[in-house]
Amino acid sequence: MSVQISASDVNKLRQQTGAGMMDCKKALIEANGDFEAAVDYLRKKGAKVAASRQDRDSNEGVIIAKAAADAKSGIVVEVNCETDFVAKNADFIAFAESVAEVALTNQPASLEDLKALEIGGVKIADLLIDQTGKIGEKIDVSKYENISAEKVVAYIHGNYRLGVLVGLSADAEGAEEAGKDVAMQIAAMNPVAIDKDGVDSKTIERELEIAKEQIRAEGKPEEMVEKIAAGKLNKFYKDSTLLNQEFVKDSSKNIAQFLDSVSKGLTVTAFKRIQLGA
Repeated sequence: MSVQISASDVNKLRQQTGAGMMDCKKALIEANGDFEAAVDYLRKKGAKVAASRQDRDSNEGVIIAKAAADAKSGIVVEVNCETDFVAKNADFIAFAESVAEVALTNQPASLEDLKALEIGGVKIADLLIDQTGKIGEKIDVSKYENISAEKVVAYIHGNYRLGVLVGLSADAEGAEEAGKDVAMQIAAMNPVAIDKDGVDSKTIERELEIAKEQIRAEGKPEEMVEKIAAGKLNKFYKDSTLLNQEFVKDSSKNIAQFLDSVSKGLTVTAFKRIQLGA
């Protein structure tokens, strides 16, 4: 004898799991009205969908950047899906926000540690499988960064397409607004490091080699190559390191000079930039 499944039972399971109405009804039928068994059925279905979509690209999604209430720390995460349609869905954005909140509260050391944390008693790694089953697209958290500083400012650019964290050396007057301006600079100009001291040796070697090849191709004598290449490297530092970049809002200053004008000695101690799919 089959168990009668009421509309209220279906709705209750739907509220509990977020699965579709027909999926909830089928789960309750398969489980003979047992709610726990129905939840297990839906989770197994989610795992099967997730397994079938592991090779799919999930290059769409949202970037969430948040600073703590005391502005001493911040996080930025990338939560992915397969299509722009899902990325714009309010429920998907709310899920990404909940992952970001857990990250902000717990400040995990790595992406793996973040996925091991729980939302509502369920590990994020398992929730990603559940979301995949519910939505029918591969859902994942692909990037996570955090920073700590005397003043942390978070910025989200372009409808969740890019997130930036900026750490400043002091919580001085005007630091919040200045931090936003610097974050927008980072979003637009994508610096490789805070200053030239932060550029890794491989990048420096590559830039010097490219410069030397360009100079030789122009027919310059070999004895001039090193000197001209050094000048090109300095130009690279000016264009590609944050504090040396020309401030986009006021070309008469670089970022270091702009921050110093806001508060004497104010500078950037850390930054993170995550761009969707990059």
